[in-house]
Amino acid sequence: MTPSTPVSALTIAGSDSGGGAGIQADLKAFAAHRVHGLSAIAALTAQNTRGVSAVHVPPMSFLRAQIDACFDDFDIHAVKLGMLANAEVIHLVADMLEQRRPPHVVLDPVMVATSGAKLLEDSALRAMRERLLPLATLLTPNTPEAELLLGRSITNANEAEDAAAALIDMGAGAVLLKGGHLHEGNRVIDRYFDGVTREEFSHARLPVDAHGTGCTLASAIAAQLCRGLSLPNACEAAIDYIARGLQGGYQPGRSDVMVLDHFGAAPPA
Repeated sequence: MTPSTPVSALTIAGSDSGGGAGIQADLKAFAAHRVHGLSAIAALTAQNTRGVSAVHVPPMSFLRAQIDACFDDFDIHAVKLGMLANAEVIHLVADMLEQRRPPHVVLDPVMVATSGAKLLEDSALRAMRERLLPLATLLTPNTPEAELLLGRSITNANEAEDAAAALIDMGAGAVLLKGGHLHEGNRVIDRYFDGVTREEFSHARLPVDAHGTGCTLASAIAAQLCRGLSLPNACEAAIDYIARGLQGGYQPGRSDVMVLDHFGAAPPA
């Protein structure tokens, strides 16, 4: 008996040599959800739990070759976008997505470092607004990233709801605005909006310094879309996955930074 060909999820993002975030976290999340994981590395980082010491962006011809190789051989149901380092990378990825038209694109707009520093130049920020947002089935910004995309501050729940609607107006198909940076007591509230449906997903704020949660959330959503869940249900399931991963998290390096327990958090088959 020939087993059925599984659907695949593709991550186009940066690597993390420390294994806690980026491409490495994405592939762990895909595997934990029993989805075949593919990768096109848009940036190589020298990184550990203490920080990033170097970044190398491969030639555009090589990034294109990686993406073509994946689409030419696999049934790609969802693409997760992570760290895209500059405008040239963003334009190339947008061109490839317009050409290949995967069913779902989950865009994690990695634009702000943990320190609060802006990671993207103005030209890259503009390219993300104009080229990638209209291709995104779902956009998953945190509050600082949403502020950069919109050019305005978000300080409370009402402004967060308005921001989600404004990002829809900019072209995103749906938005999951992550609430970790917004201070709303001892709960974290993630807000989903698709132009019609609004959902709030609330979970306890944990006193941990965790690495890779944003990467993993977006890749878990992509995996759940591959498994057939609707977009709101995929978001809810992925948020629950992150919560379980944090509960079983561990510190693999010599810093206090925790990484997720992907396989202990794996959903039922």
